[in-house]
Amino acid sequence: MSKKHPVVVVTGSSGAGTTTVKRAFEHIFIREHLKAAVVEGDSMHSLGRVEFKAAMQKAEAAGNRSFSHFGPEANDFAGLANIFKTYGETGSGKKRYYIHSDEEAAALNARLGTNLKPGEFTPWEDMEQGTDLLFYEGLHGLVVTDKVDMAQHVDLAIGVVPVVNLEWIQKIHRDAAERGYSAEAIVDTILRRMPDYVNYVTPQFSRTHINFQRVPTVDTSNPFIARDIPTPDESFVVIRFSDPKGVDFPYLLSMIHDSFMSRRNNLVVPGGKMGMAMEVILEPIIHKMVEDSKNA
Repeated sequence: MSKKHPVVVVTGSSGAGTTTVKRAFEHIFIREHLKAAVVEGDSMHSLGRVEFKAAMQKAEAAGNRSFSHFGPEANDFAGLANIFKTYGETGSGKKRYYIHSDEEAAALNARLGTNLKPGEFTPWEDMEQGTDLLFYEGLHGLVVTDKVDMAQHVDLAIGVVPVVNLEWIQKIHRDAAERGYSAEAIVDTILRRMPDYVNYVTPQFSRTHINFQRVPTVDTSNPFIARDIPTPDESFVVIRFSDPKGVDFPYLLSMIHDSFMSRRNNLVVPGGKMGMAMEVILEPIIHKMVEDSKNA
């Protein structure tokens, strides 16, 4: 951890509410006049799209049906931990981008003078100078193994995760609608990822300072036949504080209407107010963190 150069990590799956999270932090950074060095989770894959497909086919041929984007073979865990460590020590470092689409490729190629395609990485480049904090959002921000400990370098750790059936529903609908995958192919991907999900993704949520977990209030008992994705208004968000000491729960309950406490460290808010809850809870924490860094 670093008092002078804070590292903020939001870890969670791509269907956890990524847009809501990014918008909440954008609002906080604007109001607090902060400049963040942003590291995207996908940029720390160790394999591009073509290389990953080849590696997966090779693994399957060898009898490994669990090779996935969620595991250490397809991600540079040590590299990400080093980015956190370096930024915490110096306030700077290197970053790159993973190109998701033709639109992203066009914009990045124009800026960098490259000719890269979707599924490839941009060259490493220096982070902007004079940033107030590092902000990471992705799947693997708090991984701890026998070789790597990312969590030790993180000053504020936030988990954003839906209950697993809701996560599967969102993946099934997204992959079918946006990528044209068959139901069988999607289920195969879910099953292939499960060992890495259990071993590397789920344990992170025991290392967070605050968790935001979306829970549907409609029947999702069989996610493989669900006809639509539960809306935010058909959900609650359970917000768990690892250390409730110093949290002003009466204030939060007064600010977020229709919220309630389910345990001494669990605040429950309507699903549609997740973004507002994030801003109300996190802005004072980030404000104090940056003020402390200036005085360090």
